[in-house]
Amino acid sequence: MLDFRFRVLDPDKALPLTNPNRKPYLIDQASGAKLMAPSPPKVGTLRRTIMVHKPKADRTYLILFSNSGRPLQAGSKVTVVIGDFLAQNLVVE
Repeated sequence: MLDFRFRVLDPDKALPLTNPNRKPYLIDQASGAKLMAPSPPKVGTLRRTIMVHKPKADRTYLILFSNSGRPLQAGSKVTVVIGDFLAQNLVVE
């Protein structure tokens, strides 16, 4: 598993990132492989869920991505996509 963590500074701007209807995925920039966030039937998408309609400032949220098959290694460059949001050129640690 790979985890993507982000800290909310502005709850209004972060609202689209925490929308449970937006399916997050991660793209390996070298191969173009798309890694999805697993969604077990009883648990749902493996991300820290927000029980309120608005994320909270100064709180860190995370999304777990499946890293099976040809797993990404430290140093790989990836892009995280959540709806219209793109975080490009992130380096796997």
